[in-house]
Amino acid sequence: MNLDVDEVLAPAIAVRIDVLENKAEVPAHRHRKGQLVFALTGGVTCRVPRGLWMVPPHCGVWIPGGLEHSNVATSNARLYFVYVEQGAADLPDQCCTFSISPLLRELIVEMSAGVPDDDARGEALTKVLLTDLPRMPVQQLHLPLSSEKRVKRIAAALAEDPSDRRTLAEWAARVALSESSLARLVVKETGLTFGRWRQQLHLVVALRELASGASVQQVSGDLGYESVTAFITMFKKALGKPPAKYLASVGQDGGSEFDVR
Repeated sequence: MNLDVDEVLAPAIAVRIDVLENKAEVPAHRHRKGQLVFALTGGVTCRVPRGLWMVPPHCGVWIPGGLEHSNVATSNARLYFVYVEQGAADLPDQCCTFSISPLLRELIVEMSAGVPDDDARGEALTKVLLTDLPRMPVQQLHLPLSSEKRVKRIAAALAEDPSDRRTLAEWAARVALSESSLARLVVKETGLTFGRWRQQLHLVVALRELASGASVQQVSGDLGYESVTAFITMFKKALGKPPAKYLASVGQDGGSEFDVR
């Protein structure tokens, strides 16, 4: 059903979304309320003006109120959108990816079932949610984007073919810059070196594909790694765990379906 979340007078509400098939990207939009996009299963990619954020299982992307964004979910995703009224919690004024604890996960699932916000139990659940959410660990799961035409051109090419292994010098020749000039430009526009920026793109693509059911072997090949071991080593170094453990199942739950954004 349709729901105008900004019309709901509550410090926080949670809504469950079941994605039963591939969907087109939800058009760019914004809310007065801040939004947490939490993936219980599957995954979703959130795009904001200066970045691309991946939401694998266990994690949630925080989108501050008023920030334009769009979402694309994998076909098997079970998502929860948590909308927080501005000023109701000490949350960042910029996007970030939170690692969601089992307790917070269960609170979100329970609240999505429709606990009345004027009920004492509902008020207690909301209070714990708003207290714990700002305390969640932050994960580095986003790709900085740029509107600079040369960096944007390289990003589009790498997104089209993540296995492209051209060197910085080769990319520089393609966009008519010296290697040192392109290196400085990428750092200026993204805050990352070229190598780190490309690795972040690989992580975003890998998490999206793994969350949608692709095997580690398939993802490794699609990203152009010489061996599965090399891919797992990169993944573990960046995220602290090998892919299988990082994307371990977090269980099943009940709920109802909504059409919101």
